[in-house]
This record gives sequence, C-alpha cells and structure tokens, in this order.
Amino acid sequence: MSPLEILRFALRGLSANKLRSSLTTLGILIGVGAVILLVAVGNGSSEQIKKSIQRLGADSLTVTKSTTGGGGGRGGFGGGPGGFGGFGGSGSGSGESSGPRTQAHDLTTQDAAALVNAADAPSVKSASPVVTSQSVTAGYEGTSATINQFVGTTPTYFAAANKTVASGAAFTTADVTAADKTVVLGSTTASDLFGRVSPLGKKIDVGGIRFTVVGVLKATGSSSSSFSDPDSIAIAPLPAVQETLTGYGALSQIIVQAKDSDAVDSAQAEVTQILGQRHDIASSGTADFTVSSQASVQSAVSESNKTFTVLLGAVAAISLLVGGIGITNIMLVTVTERTREIGIRKAIGAPRGAILGQFIAEATVLSLIGGVLGVVAGVVGSLFTIVGVKPVLVPSSIVLALAVSVAIGLFFGSYPANRAAKLRPIEALRHE
Repeated sequence: MSPLEILRFALRGLSANKLRSSLTTLGILIGVGAVILLVAVGNGSSEQIKKSIQRLGADSLTVTKSTTGGGGGRGGFGGGPGGFGGFGGSGSGSGESSGPRTQAHDLTTQDAAALVNAADAPSVKSASPVVTSQSVTAGYEGTSATINQFVGTTPTYFAAANKTVASGAAFTTADVTAADKTVVLGSTTASDLFGRVSPLGKKIDVGGIRFTVVGVLKATGSSSSSFSDPDSIAIAPLPAVQETLTGYGALSQIIVQAKDSDAVDSAQAEVTQILGQRHDIASSGTADFTVSSQASVQSAVSESNKTFTVLLGAVAAISLLVGGIGITNIMLVTVTERTREIGIRKAIGAPRGAILGQFIAEATVLSLIGGVLGVVAGVVGSLFTIVGVKPVLVPSSIVLALAVSVAIGLFFGSYPANRAAKLRPIEALRHE
C-alpha cells in the first residue's frame, strides 16, 4: 500500500469515532498550549524585572549598608545642610568631617562626598546620598495621597537613577545647600494630588511642612500595582527630607554614576577601595557595605528567571505526557474494537507494514492536529496580560512543543500499532 492509501485508511478510522478523536486531540492541545503560554509568561516576567532594574541606569552602582559586616564608618552629618555642594564634583563642600566614627554599617554624606574625588575615583561621575521614607501621606487642599517613596537626595540623583523631568525642573545644588522645601513629584503622585491641574508652583503638605512642587517626572508606566508603582514617588533636597521625615541618621544608600557604561567595573573597584579605607575594613576583616552594579543584579535575576521559566515549562510538559498516555489508551481501545477488521484485511493480503503504518498514522495525526491547535491557543493566549505579566513568546518553545507533540504520537502510538500488526488473521477473524 502507498503512504497515501495508509493515510486515507487512518483518517477514515479517526472519523468513525469523532468524539473520541476530538477528546484525545484536546489533551494534546492543552499540553502544547500550556507549554507555550507558561514559557511565555516566565519570559515576560523576566523581561519586566530586567526593565525595572534598567530604570536605575546601566552606568549606575548602588552602595548599601551590609547586614552582616562589622566595620566602622567615618564622619558625622554635621547636624545640618552645609557641605552638600560637593556631590557630583561640582560644588564647594569638602565632604570631610572631624566628627566621631559612626556605628557599624552606617553610610554617611561624607562617604558620598569622598567618592567624587577625581584623584581617588577617576571613573566616578557622581555620588548621590539617598534617604528614603516609605508610605508618606501628602495633602493638597483637602486631597490626600500616599506616596510610596519620599526620597531625599542631591541633583545628581536624577541622572544616576535615570529619572527624567517631564515638566518644570529638578531642584538645584543651591536648594540642597539652603535646605529649601522643594519637591519633584512622580506622575502617579501628581495625578493623585492634583488631577488634571498643573502642580507646578503649588504647595503640598507633608508632615505639617509645606513643600513647593518644582517639577513632575516622566511616567515609567511599568507597573499596574499601586503598591510597587515606581511613579508613586517624591524627590526633594536631602537636608529638607532629613529635617522633616527621616532625621539626620544613616543614609539609605548611595547611588554612584560611572562616567560611562564601560567604566562601571572600574568605578565599582574604586568605590569599594575608598569605602574600605574609610570604614577601616582592614582591621575589622568584614565589609559593612555592599556595592552592586545593575549588570550583576540583572545577571542574577536572569539566572533565577531561567530556572523559573524552565520549571513552568516542565510543569506544562506534564500535560503533554498525560496527553500521550491518552493516545495510547484510545489506540488500544481502537485496536480492540477493530480486531475483526484487522483480521479481514490481513486475510486478503494486507502486509504487516500497512497495518502498523495505519495505526501509527492515526496516532500521529491526532497529536499533530492537537499540536497545531495548541500552538494557536498558546499564541492567542500570549496576547493577553496574565496576573499582571505581559507574556513574551519564545519561538523555540513553539517549535519544541510542536515537535514533541508529533514525537508523542509516534512513541505512544507505536505500541498499539505494533500490537495490531502482530495479530494473527485466524484469531482476529474469530474475535467477537
């Protein structure tokens, strides 16, 4: 028999039991669609996290206090706003202090000032001290809103943290030196407090203190969750926030900007060396700070997300396995029901290969149809946002899922087909 004749017999056999064939195909469809869609969700989640990390800037470093270190830092804050002009290398403050050592793990404004010394850190463009107050309530003429992050820092922070002012302007070094109560609002905060009215020049109440709005940031539009919304932010001069909200304690972090993206590694080494000397790490033996680059964070996140995506794909692949077992079950039932037909065909001269080919063809057609429909379902499903994640299709997952579905048809259909081909004609004809 020719391959076309074998395929014709296979299709006729499948059409004789349309409901059974449809249900078997559905199992493969669900498996293939689940693999494609879940891998796309994992990939989309990874892309969202990468974009969140990249918002801080590819040429930026983040210095935070260590949770395990034991060294000591140098210098106090001087109790006020003086000496802040030195950050970013353009001001007049010396950044040094003869004050007592701070307790272990503290980062100070003097640490930030030391990082912009051109002689010690030629790869560093700016170092922005940052204090952050979480979930701050602000009000304007009877309207109140919760600001996820109220940041106190210096003007160099905007470039280092990749914050773009869409309207108005950022505050200046003079505002920092004078501890002026000026503020730049995130787009969500501006909308919550002012609606469609321009907030520029208007005053908001924060903890009983009036801040004048001088600018509004460009929306990042990267999160629909109000809890993690990066646009729910306010940025004000460092001493104004310390005086109003955080007090003159340790910094939350220092954002360091390298001169360019190629100088990040050099800048990281210079920052580590300078802070190591200032915090006397040689005597304590343990660093009380951590310097992390966006590249290292992104690499770690990428690795963890690859594992997450593979896990999702593996879970979905179980559906394919179940679908394959379903094919075996259906084909065994089919062989049993058609035993007499097989006997008649063998009795009139049908070769073993024709019987074997027919049943393998039936199983393969079922899995192929299910695979194609599963690909369509997976692609269509990826057009929708799922649990806050926009799926990103991985072409290789489509090819792999479709290939596996065909392989499943061949593999799981081979046993029933071989069983049918081995039937002896006389025994098959006697079957009731």
